[in-house]
Amino acid sequence: MKVLVAGGNGQLGRELALRAPQGWAVTALGSTELDIRDREAVAKVVEEIGPELVINAAAYTAVDRAESEPDLAYAINGHGVAHLAEAAKATGAKLIHVSTDFVFDGRNSTPYQVNDRPNPVSVYGASKLEGERLALAYCGSEALVIRTSWLYGARGKDFVTTMLRLMADRDEVRVVADQIGTPTWAGGLAEAIYRLAGLNGSGILHWSDAGVASWYDLAVAVQEEALALGLLKRAIPVRPIRTEEYPTPARRPTYSVLDKSETWRLLGGAAPHWRVGLRRMLKELKGLQDG
Repeated sequence: MKVLVAGGNGQLGRELALRAPQGWAVTALGSTELDIRDREAVAKVVEEIGPELVINAAAYTAVDRAESEPDLAYAINGHGVAHLAEAAKATGAKLIHVSTDFVFDGRNSTPYQVNDRPNPVSVYGASKLEGERLALAYCGSEALVIRTSWLYGARGKDFVTTMLRLMADRDEVRVVADQIGTPTWAGGLAEAIYRLAGLNGSGILHWSDAGVASWYDLAVAVQEEALALGLLKRAIPVRPIRTEEYPTPARRPTYSVLDKSETWRLLGGAAPHWRVGLRRMLKELKGLQDG
């Protein structure tokens, strides 16, 4: 299988490059090599590589900054997806596009089903929803949209790596405790994407690790696991706070747990609990730091 990954220098893109199935030829291109905002450049690269599968891991993910840069967010998360989808369709490639739990408004109290009505509360969420729409509109049954949540990895800047840095530098951290979702290890998502590609699925599916957590729960777990591995030298207080105590330009869904039952059925089993993924990621990070 010949695969083109857009967003190859990002958190997920790097994991996709590292975890390609044996015998699959994966070309992962970063934004300097493949700017998905450039329609002609996308068409040229896709035609030259001739992939059977295009995976879009490219995204504008600065949730708060998107409120003041909506045109840029839509150029990447919306129009850029259309350019990839158009090129994939023209060359007969399948498209897998990675989306987000932020397409929902967070008013649910039970996990969001694939067919629940999206209602984003931020520019970021709205731009990602537009990308979903365009992927499916251009590629139809040859497109698969995979929504995920709270992504982190050893090779990116994210909540987990930020907590590690703050916990090493500060005497305490204060973390929002009333936003609920599911942390997801990027390495596990990359493996799931390849498995789903092999099943030739289409439409919209949800994938995250199992279980639920608040950002506070995740921060507590990060400290516990990092101390056990020697990534942190001391424990500090982790203080739970309410959303209104940490105001941000963009609103976040209060509850954004995704229902993964259909995906897990297709794959023949549930994902590991998010704490398992966190432990794997931290062990990997320690290995990278130890060199």
